Amino acid sequence: MRTEKGITMQNPVRIIDLFAGMGGIRKGLELALAERGLQSVCVFTSEIKPAAIKILKQNHPEDEIYGDITTVPTADIPDFDILCAGFPCQAFSYAGKRLGFADTRGTLFFEVERILRDKRPAGFILENVEGLLTHDHGNTLGTMLARLNAMDYKVSYNVLNSRDFGVAQERKRIYIVGNLNEKADLITFIPKKAVLGDILEKGKPVSDTPFVRNLLSRYSVEELCGKAIKDKRGGKNNLHSWDLETKGPTSVEERALLNAMLTERRKKKWAEQYGIEWMDGMALTEDMIRSFCDMPDLRETLDGLVRKGYLAHEHPKRQVRETSANGTPVLRREQDPSLPKGYNIVAGKLSFEIAKILSPKELAPTLVAMDMQKLYVVDGKGLRRLTLREGLRLFGYPEDFKFDISEKEGYDLLGNTVVVPVIKAVAGKLLDKIL
Repeated sequence: MRTEKGITMQNPVRIIDLFAGMGGIRKGLELALAERGLQSVCVFTSEIKPAAIKILKQNHPEDEIYGDITTVPTADIPDFDILCAGFPCQAFSYAGKRLGFADTRGTLFFEVERILRDKRPAGFILENVEGLLTHDHGNTLGTMLARLNAMDYKVSYNVLNSRDFGVAQERKRIYIVGNLNEKADLITFIPKKAVLGDILEKGKPVSDTPFVRNLLSRYSVEELCGKAIKDKRGGKNNLHSWDLETKGPTSVEERALLNAMLTERRKKKWAEQYGIEWMDGMALTEDMIRSFCDMPDLRETLDGLVRKGYLAHEHPKRQVRETSANGTPVLRREQDPSLPKGYNIVAGKLSFEIAKILSPKELAPTLVAMDMQKLYVVDGKGLRRLTLREGLRLFGYPEDFKFDISEKEGYDLLGNTVVVPVIKAVAGKLLDKIL
């Protein structure tokens, strides 16, 4: 096999896997190659996370795993045909501080550039978070694309959602591919659909904690499907601590007050009254609350909810803009003691043992390491966490993929891995232009 630029493609096709994680990009590419009757061999793998290395060795015991890619000279990397790299995403993620190239993890893209420039492979596959698209008003992505194009690669990119590739998870990621012939089509794919129920196991051990027993004493498992448990949002699919009385009994009047505050605290008019910049979810003074809920003994009711822990009595917060040591703007919130104290909802998204009970008829939300252990499913008449095998299925890993690891480490790895069927489809588009 030979490209128009004269780059020879071997059979087996030679792969290198940088920032390999669990090896998901490699796996998707291997599947795409096998579908075209081609063999593959991974000639170089780089990963530094001990848990990820453990899984790589379970699935590829013959491979040598190299560590920090920044310490590996290009001359020590064997010649190869296709580069895979899920370079670290935290520098561009909405869940992080989005420091981009100001974060050392963001600069690891330039290691990818170094190896592409020095080795001149036939193609590459890169994956990162959707936030890369808009980071620094698009300048970060623009810089990456310009540097890839400057090496004469024909580059394509697109944000794709795993829900359109037969995976029961809502997960948007940006995929960037390049080759030396012509741009690959990352727009046209045949959609495939799935729901959570398609991948769930049955008859697994269920949870029997006081929190779960309390839930099941108040609601049937059918009523719980699709419900989130958090205090800072409302809606028909949300349960609150005061509905569950986790911090003590609540009256009908107290619940009505808390539900009203849940909505009102998000309105911009209160920031105008305080004379501060609006932010989502503000402390409200007694007078503010009385304007929409003038109940008898309001002060006593509010103070009683503070004692129970459903409300906090605090100053409203200002947004404070600072500059970090490396010159990057940082925005934080802090209470302003010059303003009168108000009452505010306490518990946030991950304040409870369970964040959400997933419905088998729907998709899983975007799975991230920090909250996977708080996602539950119905099994028979009980509730339990997702099993690691179910987690693998929600990323499209094949059933023979080995994953002998603790639940905690497994959730962490899954929350940072790629969706294999999306990689397979993207790799197929790349191969169409190389082969």
